Amino acid sequence: MEETREHYLAWLRDAHAMEEQALTMMRGMRSRLENYPDLSARIDRHIAETEGQAEDLRRLLEGQDTGSSVMKDAMARMTATGQALSGMFVGDEVVKGSMASYTFEHMEIAAYKVLIAAAKQLGETGAVAVFERILVQEQDMADWLFDHLDQTTQIFLARDEANLQAKR
Repeated sequence: MEETREHYLAWLRDAHAMEEQALTMMRGMRSRLENYPDLSARIDRHIAETEGQAEDLRRLLEGQDTGSSVMKDAMARMTATGQALSGMFVGDEVVKGSMASYTFEHMEIAAYKVLIAAAKQLGETGAVAVFERILVQEQDMADWLFDHLDQTTQIFLARDEANLQAKR
């Protein structure tokens, strides 16, 4: 059972780093979405959700006898900052950002499925409830992105055809 706990704690640290990375990426993307109000509003909502998720995960980590993930979190934020900044130079930034966000949401969904299974194995019922709540939020965001990808693409193409700023 000790190895199971070690895996669980590593995955919990990874999830916390992943949410910190998500915040950096979404904040970077959000700052450049002035022509996409629906997408901007949904990202604002998910930023608030993700801030709560990161806090909940931090509390779970603090309740464990575990090493610090400060270095891993810092590396994740640096990677996310680079990703967010790189989008500034792409002509179809909003479309590629939406695609990347959709993909990232599915990585998060998978991570929480793994954490739920491990937490159940360890009898961590409080953590299971946290992970299940977060999982629903991530699934909702992925569904929203999927349902609005057509709209985002159509707005981009219309703005681009009209020689209006489309990437933002």
